[in-house]
Amino acid sequence: MKIDPVESWPDILPEAAREYLEGRRLDEVECIISDLPGIARGKAVPAQKFRRMNQFHLPDSIFFQTITGDWSEAAGQDGFLERDMVLKPDYSTATAAPWTADWTLQVIHDAFDRAGEPIPFSPRNVLKRVVKLYEDKGWKPVVAPEMEFYLVARNTDPARQIEPMMGRSGRPAAARQAYSMTAVDEFGPVIDSIYDYAEAQGFEIDGITQEGGAGQLEINLRHGDPVLLADEVFYFKRLIREAALKQGCFATFMAKPIMDEPGSAMHIHHSVVDAKTGKNIFTNPDGSETDEFFHYIAGLQNHLPAALALMAPYVNSYRRYVPDNAAPINLKWGYDNRTTGIRVPISDPDARRIENRIAGMDCNPYLGIAASLACGYLGMTDKIMPEDKTEIDAYSIEGDFPRLLGSALDLFEDSSPLHEVIHPEFARVYGIVKRTEYEEFLQVISPWEREHLLLNV
Repeated sequence: MKIDPVESWPDILPEAAREYLEGRRLDEVECIISDLPGIARGKAVPAQKFRRMNQFHLPDSIFFQTITGDWSEAAGQDGFLERDMVLKPDYSTATAAPWTADWTLQVIHDAFDRAGEPIPFSPRNVLKRVVKLYEDKGWKPVVAPEMEFYLVARNTDPARQIEPMMGRSGRPAAARQAYSMTAVDEFGPVIDSIYDYAEAQGFEIDGITQEGGAGQLEINLRHGDPVLLADEVFYFKRLIREAALKQGCFATFMAKPIMDEPGSAMHIHHSVVDAKTGKNIFTNPDGSETDEFFHYIAGLQNHLPAALALMAPYVNSYRRYVPDNAAPINLKWGYDNRTTGIRVPISDPDARRIENRIAGMDCNPYLGIAASLACGYLGMTDKIMPEDKTEIDAYSIEGDFPRLLGSALDLFEDSSPLHEVIHPEFARVYGIVKRTEYEEFLQVISPWEREHLLLNV
């Protein structure tokens, strides 16, 4: 849809953005896009300038940058030219930035080259590409992400252990308090700020619960369109960090921030509906499971090992996969079995869905959701069948996916079927960037090595 940037864009803003600005003068617009790690990159521009814009430019090199800010050799055969991309606003994503000192909106942008083609290594474009493949089959994918994270004490020294935040009782947050309302009350001021910011941004929170770790919370979002939900997780990560800072602590989405505590996951619930009828294609008219339901599970079982580098993107990510510690160690599937990597929750037949419990909260939400959808898509198009369901404790069964980033990258780089779904050029760039990060990590000497090897070997 072509919009006149001068006159029409305020009229098509989402209702929450219009309500936020009612009776107020908009000062600034943050024009943002997700890089590979999921960091918001972009420009802040005065509102009057934004009214005159229908696009702006950023160099494509933002997608070649590692989490540490270094550059990978991913620019391609022409070399590191830092070509400008054309970034166009998606006005439907406009939302408040309520923590700022003035009246500010954020707007997510999509990246194109000069010929108008989507930049293949932009994470939002990757997810849109996968969703389009579903649409071409007459399917509409539906997802519901769960976000786990820790509230921790302020820590500016990387050599110091991460500690839980101080609760309102004056004591550090306690572990092993899953679903405790008293534990949730300890974080009252932070949760209040999260609710306030979410309301200002027009986001609907399905619920907040205390998880098993010390200072660990989970926020559930209602189900919906994959791109919309990925946008919300992208926004929520910033929202939660800002709410924590306001109350004097840090929020972290690291997969495993505290030793001996559970890791933080981004569980992804999947269903697929027929685009014409709106019926869940995982369910037959008699309420039983369809072949597509089993094909989807098989796609996850067969292709998640190769996609793992997208859902567990850092060395720390693999510390989360510990037996009996709230994270899966294999890709078994089962009904209402939280020890399996692939769980089928209890639901009515019309709401039948499949939960991927592998993805960590440290993943880029666009890429984590895209990878999970890609695996299910491959299962349905190849019409493969899964292993038999698991009805026992899956921790008693050996692991069947990589436990190291290097091994996960090996599988990712060799997976042609996955590359064709997410885009071969994206796969090339992502693999190079992650290899660069991994090689950098391998040069770091850890405290464990100094403690145990310095004088003993």
